Parts: sequence; structure tokens; C-alpha cells
Amino acid sequence: MRIFPVSLALACALLGACSGDAPAPAAAAAGQALRLHAEPWPLAADASAAQPDLVAAPDGSLLLSWLAPDAQGHQLRYARFSGGRWQPARQIARGDDWFVNWADTPHLRASADGALWAQWLRRSADAPYAYDVQLARSADGRQWSAAVTVHDDATATEHGFVSLWPEGADGMGIAWLDGRRTAGTGHGHGHGQGAMTLRSARFDAQLGKHDEQELDPMTCDCCQTGAHADASGVLLVYRGRDAGETRDIHLRRRTAAGWQPARRVHADDWVMPACPVNGPAVTAYAGHAWVAWYTAPQGEPLLRLAHSSDGGASFGAPRVPDRGTGVQGRVQVAADADGLWLAWLREEGRGQSLWLARYSPSLDRELGRLQVAILQGRGRGTGFPRLLADRGSARLVWTDVVAGKPVLRGAVVSPVPAASAP
Repeated sequence: MRIFPVSLALACALLGACSGDAPAPAAAAAGQALRLHAEPWPLAADASAAQPDLVAAPDGSLLLSWLAPDAQGHQLRYARFSGGRWQPARQIARGDDWFVNWADTPHLRASADGALWAQWLRRSADAPYAYDVQLARSADGRQWSAAVTVHDDATATEHGFVSLWPEGADGMGIAWLDGRRTAGTGHGHGHGQGAMTLRSARFDAQLGKHDEQELDPMTCDCCQTGAHADASGVLLVYRGRDAGETRDIHLRRRTAAGWQPARRVHADDWVMPACPVNGPAVTAYAGHAWVAWYTAPQGEPLLRLAHSSDGGASFGAPRVPDRGTGVQGRVQVAADADGLWLAWLREEGRGQSLWLARYSPSLDRELGRLQVAILQGRGRGTGFPRLLADRGSARLVWTDVVAGKPVLRGAVVSPVPAASAP
């Protein structure tokens, strides 16, 4: 299954913020006691922008990045949200030879020392799906280093679907899907002599590369990876693949002893002879970990959510927050001391909708859910939402399409105090 660039000719989208009953199994909504309320969150992005990323910095500020088209190509830009206000947006990099895609998007992260790291994709040849992962660093958020290519195989193949995480005092870890073994097999989605692989490395503050290694010799070809790092180690999730075309969610856990063997988060046994372009999301908090993902065993689309009480070493049976043909997946998760936030997309006759649910830490209770936005846009143009937990609330950013142009929208979702609920 191929992936395609964002089309600017999509129908205009309609933004909404309202509560409602989720079209999910009745059991998922049983016993909900928490009301959620969404407020618009004005963003500092350009008038035309897409492919957002939203992360927290060590100082507690929030970082929003996005791609903005210009006359010759694209700019990767970002803005910092601190003290309840946005600082002026700044350019990270620009280029007229970038690979810009609705699913394989740039990322921005901050290392422990506060330096910013940005990743984007640059075409490496005339072939439609030949592109490389570029990485740059800025100590002050103003001046950026020259970009380096993360991998050195020099093959005109796909390299992307990146995850970044802080490493040590001033470094950055990175994982990516790597198509070097697919060279000479056409598009390279694993249907020739070689398969897509998963690789990782770490970079120091001088952009020196260390410890590059292959983590999985055969993965799904174009699903997003996800990572979470804290004092206990790194959790890396991705969609695996085997010779029988089973494409379940796999996890690699790195501890002080190194990367542990890959394991499935759950045995979905989804046989899928193509790439669904729909990767997993992972987060962790205080020794707990959660993974959310899309799957469709027996032909029924499902959104699944699993909890680990031992930091990702093992996971319990997943619950199913949503199911049916309307489920698009494109999931995000975020956690805090009170529980887990889960965001996902649906698409039905009325168009797409963005949903958010709140769970207890163990997932034994769904506390509430909210339809955050209704969009007229359909298909790939709305991309992947982004989600952060922020002082008891959730912050969401997503792509909408207005007058044929992609724009970014934001919302802050908070629990309604019991005294305020009717």
C-alpha cells in the first residue's frame, strides 16, 4: 500500500467542539462519571500549515512544530508556549527537495539540557519514494546546525517514520524504518528481495552518531513508530511483520542491560498483505506504561488499548475503546498522575471526528469521553492528531482543511468540576 503527499484540494473542514456519546461498545461508556469540556486553543502556526508535532520541554514549556509551504518548497517552523502565551514562531529549516507526506512527518524534541532537535525528510533520488532522514540541533532555538543524514547506507530507498527521545545529559536517541534492503525492488515495501527494517542510534551534542544497530529485520513498511523515555529506560513500539504477513504491534524495551528482545503487545494475529499506514502510540508514567493501536483481525476495525504495571515488561489483555468501520485509528496517548488520555479519529457519512477519552491508570474504568471536533475533511488530508497531558488537562493539535488549504487547530480539554456539572 503506497502513501501519498497531502492534497491541498481537499474539501473544506468544519471545526466543532461538543460532547456526545461515542459510537463505541456500550460497555466502554458504562459507569462514566467525568464530564469533559473542550475550549479552543489558538495556535501560533502559519495560516497554511500541516503535519504538526507537540511535545513538552524540560522547563515545562510546550513546543509545537509544523510544515508550511512557501513559493519554492516547504519550511519547518516551531513556536514555544510558555506562561500561557506563545512566543514568536521561528524557522528551523527550509528546502525545495523535501519529501512531504501526510503520514511520515517531521518531529521536534528537546534534550535534557534544553537544546532542540528537529528531524525531517529529504529526497535522495528521482524515485518517488527515495528519501533520507535529516537531523539538526539548536542550543538556543534560534541558530540551527547544518543537518546530518541519520543513516549512511546511501541507498535510494525509503527511510522515515522516525521516533526521537532524549539520551543522557545532552544527546538524542532516534529510531527509524530503514529500506536499505529493499534497494532494486521498486517501491520497496518489502515485496521484493528485501524487507523494511527498524534501526536505532544515538547522537551526541556535536551530532556524532553512536551505537547504530538493527532492532528488527522485518517490519511493516509505512506505519509510524512511537517511543517514550524516562529514568527506567526506553519503550519503542512499531508494527511488526512476519513471513505470513501478520502485522501486530511489537515493543522493544531498553533497560540498563540494553535492548530487550522484541515482543508483541498483544496477539491480534492480524494478517494484512499491505501496510495500513497506522502505527501505535506509547506513553509511560510512574512505572506504568500504555500502548494504543489500530488493528482489524477478522476484518473488523478495532481500536485497542493495553496497560502495563511493570513499565512495559508485560501487558494485560487490551480493552477496546472503539470498533467498527468508522474507526480510523491514528491514535495518540498521554498520561499523568490521575490516568490516561486517549485520542483517535473516526470517519463516517458526516465526515471525520476527533475523539478523546479519559481512563483510570489501570484502564479498569473509562471515566469519560468527548467528541472534540467534527471535520468535513476526509481521508488522509487531516493527518495525525497530537496530544499532551498538561496539569490535569489534555492539549490537542490537529490538521483541518479550510478553503482548500491545511490549517492547524488546537483545543484544551479539561474535566468539569463536580460542582459545575448539571
